[in-house]
Amino acid sequence: MSAPLDHTMMRVEDLDASLDWYRTHLDYEEKGRWEADTFTNVFLGPEDAHDEGALLELTYNHDGRSYDMGDAWGHIAVRTEDVYDAYEELMDAGVEDYRDPDSCGGEYAFVKDPDGHEIEIVERDHGARWSLDHTMIRVENAEEAIGWYTRVLDYEMFRRSEHDSFALYFMKPADAADEAMSVELTYNYDGRSYDVGDAWGHVAVEVDDLQGFWDTAMRRDAEDYRDPESCDMRYAFTKDPDGREVEIVTAD
Repeated sequence: MSAPLDHTMMRVEDLDASLDWYRTHLDYEEKGRWEADTFTNVFLGPEDAHDEGALLELTYNHDGRSYDMGDAWGHIAVRTEDVYDAYEELMDAGVEDYRDPDSCGGEYAFVKDPDGHEIEIVERDHGARWSLDHTMIRVENAEEAIGWYTRVLDYEMFRRSEHDSFALYFMKPADAADEAMSVELTYNYDGRSYDVGDAWGHVAVEVDDLQGFWDTAMRRDAEDYRDPESCDMRYAFTKDPDGREVEIVTAD
């Protein structure tokens, strides 16, 4: 039962402005679009994205609503070979100076998209430039969250780091390519709780057999949130222990 991450969804208030930003600054191209009566979904990624590379889904609701960023979702991270060169390039192109490499120990940097979603820039020797490396989420109980991703999705922890006030755990399927996106679980030791907000939507995993995966997930005590039948057998949703939505999709 392999379920690599397929995409991360975030909601945007001005679709044209967001598309222009991601196309201009991250060289993303449109990979797919769903125009519905009340919303538009656009899937973006690098032109030379790996077959297992994840996409970014921008959701634009047509009712003009605004969104609460909350603090349960952290950021998406994109790959580059040199974080200093990448940050300087973005600054030269007019992106707002948010957290430069020097302020992050020279190892990474952060910018924000037009809606304020944080984008980490990380150095990697694999994957297309600006491809999605990971999505960071904050969890209230590290053991419970790690257990959920291990039990329900068959994920394995491939990198971890413990610090004075927090810990980071990176997880994805054991057989996933290096270029696949992972989920970063951030656990702060102070026992704080988080607001999920609504500016971030979900992470999605891709499976071969939607109903078969759903049945297995239910046996593994996943939440029965939106089953395949309620979604016209096109997708389904469960939730992680912190209430974040996890979509289940197929390649079709």
